[in-house]
Amino acid sequence: MSDLAKVIHYDGGAIAEVRLNRPEARNALSKALLEAARAALRPVAASPDVRVILISGEGKAFCAGMDLKALLNDPPAMGELLMLISLLLREIRRAPQPTIACVRGAAVGGGCGLMSVCDFAFSHPEARIGYPEVDLGVCPAVVAPWLVRKLGSGRARQILLSGGTMTGERALEVGLLTHLAASDSLEAETLAFAQSLARGGRQAMAATKTWLNELDGSMADDVLDKAARISAQIVQGEEALSRLARLFAPPTRE
Repeated sequence: MSDLAKVIHYDGGAIAEVRLNRPEARNALSKALLEAARAALRPVAASPDVRVILISGEGKAFCAGMDLKALLNDPPAMGELLMLISLLLREIRRAPQPTIACVRGAAVGGGCGLMSVCDFAFSHPEARIGYPEVDLGVCPAVVAPWLVRKLGSGRARQILLSGGTMTGERALEVGLLTHLAASDSLEAETLAFAQSLARGGRQAMAATKTWLNELDGSMADDVLDKAARISAQIVQGEEALSRLARLFAPPTRE
């Protein structure tokens, strides 16, 4: 397993934490990180011993979203990366165990997508959370189906078209988060909640999740594939590339 994603077990293996481990880049989603996260998640989700899965990020940020800077000069690779993000989101959502995002610092763009597909999401009031894609000339189609399912089409429309980010406090108010904790107790409160969930019946929990996923369209691969294609088309276009080039341009000397 790549060291870009760690698996940490608690309570004799009943709780497994999949931790993104690219802190120097604020856990920005590169191809290698996405592949590592999927490779770490699969055996955890398949294990009959694991009752709850935590998703977290090493360091000061949960996940800064898609690693756009690294791919700026390779537009086709951006499309591939978006499909990998889409596949990881599906695998998190379809895990038979309840999933909990533990969000420290920031969950932005694709990182907010990782948070949103989880069954529960914990963060702290000062966190930076949201979908700023349209500000960058990028279409948030990959995350849109999940946000619509989580918040409803009206609220999702407001958030995705407005762009920008919000505080953890505001994210709780709009429904992006399910729980808010003080920064210094975030991990402890998340683990305590995971321990309470782990006492539930494994088969009952898995059956409930599967049925909920069918009811809300989380198994609709055709829609999710189309979402990835739409995002890929826009991120490779002139508008997105010119905005991203300006964003990542080195500072000029006077």
